[in-house]
Amino acid sequence: MAGTLNKVMLIGHLGDFVKVHYFEGGNAIGRFPIATNETYTNKQTGEKTTSVEWHAIVVKNKLAEICEKYLTKGDKIYCEG
Repeated sequence: MAGTLNKVMLIGHLGDFVKVHYFEGGNAIGRFPIATNETYTNKQTGEKTTSVEWHAIVVKNKLAEICEKYLTKGDKIYCEG
C-alpha cells in the first residue's frame, strides 16, 4: 500500500464556548477545546486513576457557524477527522 491513513475519533466534553473568527469574503474559522477522560486501575496499588487529555479542535466556514450556534460549554460531543 503506497499511501497512509491518519484518522481520529474523539468523544468528550466541550471545555469552552466555540470562538469563531470571520474573515472578509464570508469565510470563518472556529476553535474549541475537547476534554477526553481515561480511567484505569493501577495494578500495583489497586487505586483507580483518571487522566484528562485536552484536544484543540479547528473547524472552518459553515461547520464553524453550526458549531457556534448549537454547541455550548460542557456538551458531550463526537468529532471525527
